[in-house]
Amino acid sequence: MLGFDIASIQMISVFLIIAGTLYLYATDKLPLEVTSFAVICVLLVLFYVMPVPDGAGGNKLNAKNLLSGFANPALLTVLALLVLGEGLARTGVLDGVAVMVHSVSKGRPALSIVVALLVVVVISALLNNIPVVVIFVPIMQALAIKIGKSSSRYMMSLSFAAILGGMTTLIGSSTNLLVSSALIKLGEEGFSFFSFTVPGLVVAGAGLIYVLFVMPRILPDRDGYDSNGNNAASAGGKHFQAQIKVGEGSKLAGVQSVSGFFPDLEGVNVLTLMRGEEKLLPPYDDIIITEGDILIVSAARDKLGDFISLEPELLLPDLANAAAYRKEEIASAWRKGEQVLTECMVKPNSSYVGKSLKQIGFRYRNHATVIGIERRSNMRRDRVTETPLEAGDVLLVQGGREEIDKLRTSKDIILMEWSESDVTRPHNAKRAIGIFFAVVGCAGFGILPTEVAALSGAALMILFGALTLEQAVKSLDLQIILLIAAALALGVSMEATGGAAFMSHLLVVALGDAAPSIVLSGFFLLVACLANMLSTKATAVLFTPIAVSIAHEIGVPAEAFAVAVVFAANCSFASPVGYQTNLLVMAPGHYKFIDFIKYGSPLILICWAAFSLFAPFWYGL
Repeated sequence: MLGFDIASIQMISVFLIIAGTLYLYATDKLPLEVTSFAVICVLLVLFYVMPVPDGAGGNKLNAKNLLSGFANPALLTVLALLVLGEGLARTGVLDGVAVMVHSVSKGRPALSIVVALLVVVVISALLNNIPVVVIFVPIMQALAIKIGKSSSRYMMSLSFAAILGGMTTLIGSSTNLLVSSALIKLGEEGFSFFSFTVPGLVVAGAGLIYVLFVMPRILPDRDGYDSNGNNAASAGGKHFQAQIKVGEGSKLAGVQSVSGFFPDLEGVNVLTLMRGEEKLLPPYDDIIITEGDILIVSAARDKLGDFISLEPELLLPDLANAAAYRKEEIASAWRKGEQVLTECMVKPNSSYVGKSLKQIGFRYRNHATVIGIERRSNMRRDRVTETPLEAGDVLLVQGGREEIDKLRTSKDIILMEWSESDVTRPHNAKRAIGIFFAVVGCAGFGILPTEVAALSGAALMILFGALTLEQAVKSLDLQIILLIAAALALGVSMEATGGAAFMSHLLVVALGDAAPSIVLSGFFLLVACLANMLSTKATAVLFTPIAVSIAHEIGVPAEAFAVAVVFAANCSFASPVGYQTNLLVMAPGHYKFIDFIKYGSPLILICWAAFSLFAPFWYGL
């Protein structure tokens, strides 16, 4: 029985704070970062007023200990991994993986969905799940359209595949790193890179059978509709008319038409092909694109962005017309600093109306290049640089950050602030890949501690130009920083006040004289259920000290129970708020909250059963 001494009051206070925190996290009544910051402040005040003696006249829960989460190696490692992932995304490395998956889909789109999900599993074992899912959402949508299915059949599978992949290595999920760090703070041995890879593969493998072969059959076939009642899955994006100059050595040279079109130019509609003085119009019969050709095309913004990233000379006249020895010099000018792609609308009273880009001298006046033009009326099949502009035309513009910012003061165009996006840097892709695999190699083979390897890799990403310092800072998520710091502070408080030992004792008493394997199984299921009510990170940090206490109380090594926390906390399948990737796929999959409960709950049970059967054998319980 609990008495009413100061120690009991402290422990009860921590439990009440935890309950309030879980309620606010689950209901989202306050922004997550506000709740996390408030929790830290409440703990600081509480244990300043009611200190926990450390036996040497000090306070176990002083400000230094409660705020130590901000300097925790696990938190710094998570932030470094976010920077590494951002570097891979901005150099187009993940886009290259997407292209590979698309190439597999030719003629076999159903098989390519399985391949895409398997690729997601592998990448998620080595990289933060969020950028992986962001990249693969449009891929899965495109593949779903090819086989005549709604994207709702596959979006949830995408998120779950990423989560399962993250269970297999130490850096596969920030949750794994947090558990390892919490173990070290509790005086236990932390995880190595591959500590739980074998049981992780067993649990993830069992879950993948359900994700790959059952979920696509039972998920709802739910199409989305826009505000006008049009099918959102089939609605096309805004298309810009652009002018492409095929220069020497271009990858477009040699592309051949088939049945009047250019199938290799997926997503690009060739309106006119100009060859010298000759103007060729569709349909194109047995036409092969050659060096020197000028293509007038219509394409979505993202497709033109791919051209800018992979072969910038196609859309930048100076590059296409430059001599070979100057081409790289000019290209480097377009790679300096942070290159931005944005949209600008021509004002009704603009001096640009009735004039072409060449007459305006847009590039020399604004030090930025118009990549394409979009207008409501039909565009002419002429050179974009010679097309007279009209009021309301939308210009797709590329330039440096400073040059784009100056367009805000223009009297002739309106800068559409929401449309800005950064241009990827594929010329640094090899460096980014090299840095990433060096980090994985050093951490995986124990050459460097994981946090040292990750932080060094993040610094090298910036040093070698894979991303700018500003982009690296933007990739750091304030929610993650405050959430981890608050969760670690709660974990320390629960341990110091005896709350962890008390909860572990209650669980052991509830299970009676059950075998360690039964206790482990029950503990896994409890943590998995709570992981779907709050964030996986908070669950992991809060239950790691409880896991260690239970293991000590029943006299078994703590590793099995710590691994149970890793896997169970990652089992955030039955709620969209459990993990961020679930929220990312909610809109494109047209899901409701209840969908995650209906289709995610069986996966939790599968992972629980696989772990409960394999873990006792693997850990000798």
